[in-house]
Order: sequence, then C-alpha cells, then structure tokens
Amino acid sequence: MAAADSDKIRQRYDRLAPWFDSLEGILEGLLFRRLRKRLWSQVSGDHILEVGVGTGKNFAFYPDGARITGIDFSPNMLAQAQRKRQRKQLDVDLARMDVESLDYADNCFDTVVASFVFCSVPRPRRGLKELYRVCKPGGQVLLLEHVLSSNRVMAFMMNLFNPLAVRAFGANINRDTLKNVQACPFRNIYIDPASGDMIKLIRAVK
Repeated sequence: MAAADSDKIRQRYDRLAPWFDSLEGILEGLLFRRLRKRLWSQVSGDHILEVGVGTGKNFAFYPDGARITGIDFSPNMLAQAQRKRQRKQLDVDLARMDVESLDYADNCFDTVVASFVFCSVPRPRRGLKELYRVCKPGGQVLLLEHVLSSNRVMAFMMNLFNPLAVRAFGANINRDTLKNVQACPFRNIYIDPASGDMIKLIRAVK
C-alpha cells in the first residue's frame, strides 16, 4: 500500500514539475524564501544532504565550500533542478532517491536538510529514521515543515480539506511532524523561535 501511495504522489509531482515554481511564487516571495534562508543559515559541516531538492528552490542558500548532495523521488522535479544547476553553474550532486530508503551508509552527513518534504512522505517516521541513520553522531537534521494547527477550528478545517490537498498536490496539510521527529532517538530537538503555528523550523541533533 505504501509503495502504491508513493507512486501516486510521485506522479502528481511529476505532473506539477514544469509549473511548480510558478504555483508557489507568491507564497515563496512573501514567506517561504525568508524561512528557507533562516533554515540554511543553521547548516554546518563539510558534507550536506538535501532531501526533497525539488526544483532547486534552496540552491540560492547553499553554503560555500561544502560538499552538497540533493535527492528527490520525482524524476521531473529532478530534471528541473538539473537545468537550474546548469544555469547557476552550481557544484551539487543530484540523484533520484526515496527518503524512505536512502542509498547511503550510516553516519555519513554532517547536516541533513529538508524543506516542505514530510507532508508528502507516505511513511514519515520511516523517512525521518532514515535521516537519523545517515546523519553523523553530533550532526543535525534541519526541517522546515508546515504542520497541523494547534487551533482546534483551524485543525478541523485542515483535516477536512486534507484529502483534497493530497489528490491535487500529493501533500498532506495536517501532519504532526514534530511528534514524528520526537519518535526518533535524537539527543536534542529545538523549535526555532521564528516558527509559527502552522510552519515549524525544527533542529534535531543526533
């Protein structure tokens, strides 16, 4: 069932890939870009993994001098990122891969980054445990995610409209990502003070 769910979500992102940047353009300019910049300002270490690289929206924030790998499970989204990499002449390795089953050894990345990814992972705890596995001891996982509101009325509306969001975009708008992170054996978990009710910046230290 999870494999079938993953295939459906992948197909939706493949379909949206050519227009994805335009679809999120207004939100990107008003809010997301500022949060992405804050997220990437916390990156440290020489070997960085970006999970769910998408069309390459985070390319502008990549730190100088680090070895960076970006993965995505959608070939069409990855193709957009590859074209953007060429235009910007960026030194980043791109690979097609599913976060629920990473082809990397244990303890090999200093920082693992994901932005607006775990809303669309069929088994988010499995994916988060993979991030924990490939992160070095003392390393960090940095997440920027939209989550279920703590406001009961808003949460009811988000739960009500979630099936529509999944069908249209492949993304769940009602995930409790913080609870999923807390289910992993991280040493420390921090919520960035810039976080709001429905968008969280989370730093988890292994």
